[in-house]
Amino acid sequence: MSDPRDIRSVPDLIGDVLRETTELFRTEGKLIRAEISDKIAQVQVGGGSIAAGAICLLVALVVLAQALVIALAHVVGAGWAALIVGVAIALVGVALLAKGKKDLETVSLTPDRTLQQLQKDGRLVKEQTR
Repeated sequence: MSDPRDIRSVPDLIGDVLRETTELFRTEGKLIRAEISDKIAQVQVGGGSIAAGAICLLVALVVLAQALVIALAHVVGAGWAALIVGVAIALVGVALLAKGKKDLETVSLTPDRTLQQLQKDGRLVKEQTR
């Protein structure tokens, strides 16, 4: 026989489902906040490294560009040497900007673990309410 304590009314069951669902969403909210904080920290660290590296490379680029212009000036003339070096540096800059933009796309910054967990929880809630 079943224990009388095992028999629960429909309002009790609905109340339990609502409490558990509320707790589930609170937990998922905490998870998404933690994961977003991690992603923000990741962007901050990456941005700082990019800025520091860019400053160092800019100084080096100016010095090396001057040296290259001086070297090419002996072959094609000073004006043409400056134009050739400038165009080459511009092409490299465009390629680097495109790569940086791709690296910071929103796709790579989405909270994937939280989204997957929310999908699982949604399926679980649907199964339990049937």
